[in-house]
Amino acid sequence: MTVETTYRSRPGAAVVGLVVALAVTLGCMGTPGAEPGEPSATGSAAPSGTSGEAVDGTMSVEEFERDIAGAVRLAEQYWQERFTESGQRFEAVGRVLTYSRSGEIACGQQEIPRNNAVYCPAGDFIAYDVNWAVGAFRQIGDAFIFFLLGHEYAHAIQARLGIRHQFTIQAELQADCMAGAYLGDSVQSRQLDLQDGDLDEFRAGLVAVGDDPDQPWFAEGSHGTAEQRIDSFFRGYDRSFAACDLT
Repeated sequence: MTVETTYRSRPGAAVVGLVVALAVTLGCMGTPGAEPGEPSATGSAAPSGTSGEAVDGTMSVEEFERDIAGAVRLAEQYWQERFTESGQRFEAVGRVLTYSRSGEIACGQQEIPRNNAVYCPAGDFIAYDVNWAVGAFRQIGDAFIFFLLGHEYAHAIQARLGIRHQFTIQAELQADCMAGAYLGDSVQSRQLDLQDGDLDEFRAGLVAVGDDPDQPWFAEGSHGTAEQRIDSFFRGYDRSFAACDLT
């Protein structure tokens, strides 16, 4: 995937109300379905090693770092536009951090585990296990990195809008939809260049982080099966965030 340098809003891509005066606040409101300070994670079933053949030729650390920086910049730009269109004030996520050991970074009092990526509302930061992320980058492809950052940034947007859910799975599938909207709209506006195989990489990444088929949907920490996550992501990708039930 290639991030272009110009930005053109997708026609009709205003936040559907961003809804009636939802407060854009930070602090300890927590993420949907989480207690204040509890991180909201993408899932941890993707490849954790850094070996193996690349699916799309993405191998270098330099390319990985460029893609991470591009994905963060694109997400910030996208949500800035959406908030501005709705007359709301936008505040970018404070930091994007890397770690390589369990407990190296904590969200409030909770240690962040290896092989994962999370948004922490207590510190307003995104953190990801760099070894796990590089392994997924090499084995699945660069498109997975854009999804990964898009999903965690979606959790930050949920927190800013004060959206809460009764079950974790509702927040996670909504974040998948929002990540799809950010990527689909960015392709439509030509800020993101979709390359051959990128859609397949999105699907492969969602399969990798899907829940086991026997995991109850109502269990704490459930993110959705591969089929549910693919459906939610592509609903946003095809129909923009109007399909993500932000209201």
